[in-house]
Formats: sequence, structure tokens, C-alpha cells
Amino acid sequence: MSNTYNIYCDESCHLPNDRQSIMTLGLIRCPLEKTKEIAIRIREIKAKHHFKKDFELKWNKVSEKKINFYLDIVDYFFDDDDISFRALVASKDCLNHEKFNQTHDDWYYKMMFYLIFNTLNPSDKFRIYLDKKDTCSGNKIKKLHEVLGNSQYDFNLNIIERVQAVESHAVEQLQLADFLLGAVGYLNRELSSSQAKLKIIERIKQRSKYDLKRTTLKQEAKFNLFFWKGQE
Repeated sequence: MSNTYNIYCDESCHLPNDRQSIMTLGLIRCPLEKTKEIAIRIREIKAKHHFKKDFELKWNKVSEKKINFYLDIVDYFFDDDDISFRALVASKDCLNHEKFNQTHDDWYYKMMFYLIFNTLNPSDKFRIYLDKKDTCSGNKIKKLHEVLGNSQYDFNLNIIERVQAVESHAVEQLQLADFLLGAVGYLNRELSSSQAKLKIIERIKQRSKYDLKRTTLKQEAKFNLFFWKGQE
């Protein structure tokens, strides 16, 4: 029996001249039929902490004042078996686009392919949503759709049903991807100025049982990490 999954993708420090040594990409994966239930549950946690339902859950909003809210979000993620997370951490120090006859955008979408590919199963169907990066990404998204489809021998795009850009402020799952990805990026950029963010990272380490600084097994289903260093 075929199942349908939604995949929500986010990115951080993907620009070529942002003076950041690593780019991070992350996704949240959940069954289509659980999508509304998950969004409602996240809104309930927002309400519990006296935030409006349209309050945007984001890593850059983590503060000591909001720490209990974000700890509850971490615990909810790990307690809900229907949600999984995968992140790709890519070093930008070793990039040589000229050697590989590619633009930085080409490389970005290659990394997005690596992020998503490991979550696919040819017996299921997928709807993939990318955080809206800019107003000119339509052709690249179309190409990503095609390449993902080909990787599953899905030449008619029956398995990868759609790939499209959406606004993160309207989608709780994209907000959750931003939050968890932010934690992975903060740790791996060796930042430490926010005690609240460090507390969140410690909770994620405890719940995941990973140090968040190395690649997990491919079979890791709940909190999967892949570190790309340019040799692949």
C-alpha cells in the first residue's frame, strides 16, 4: 500500500558571500494525513505559552524569556512518532564551482537533492515544499523535481507528486524545520553567545542521543544528520 508524505525544506547561510563557512539544509517529513494534526498541536503549544497562533516559530527568536516554549517544542518533536528531521551540513570552504562547471545555485540544488534523496522510497508518494528562497527559483525547482523523479525511475512524476516553494510563516512544519536546523547550525558554527540556545541544543542532544557534530547512520529515522565536506 502506498503512503503519501509531505517534506518541508529550509536552509541557512546558503549565499556565496555571507561570510559563513558552512551551509545547513534541513527538512521535516510527516505523513500527509497527519499534516493538519501536527500543525494544530504546534499551535496548541503556542497557545499554552500565550503566543498567537500566527506567531512564527523560528530559531532566531529563541530567548531566555521563551525558553520553556522552545523546550516544549523539542519534546513534542521527539514524542511524536509521525515527524522526522534530516539535516545536511556542508562546508563552503572547499568549494570550487569552476572545476565542476557549476554555479553556486547549481551546487545549492545538488545539496538539496542529497538532503531529500535519502528520505525517499519508491513505494510511497511525496509532496515537497521548499521555503521560498527568492522570486527567480522556479526553473531550479522544476529541475530539482525532475532530478528527484529520475532518481526513483519516476519519469512521469507519479512518486514525486510536486515540488513547490511556500511561505514559511504560514506553515508550522517549515517553522519546525527552521528551528531544529538552527540548533544544528548554531552548534556547528561554534557559536555560544546565547545561553537559551545552548539549553535548547542540550535538550536536543539528550533526546536524540547524538552530539549533532557528525553524520548519523543512513537508517536513522528520527533525527538524521549528513555532513558533506566536498569529497562526495
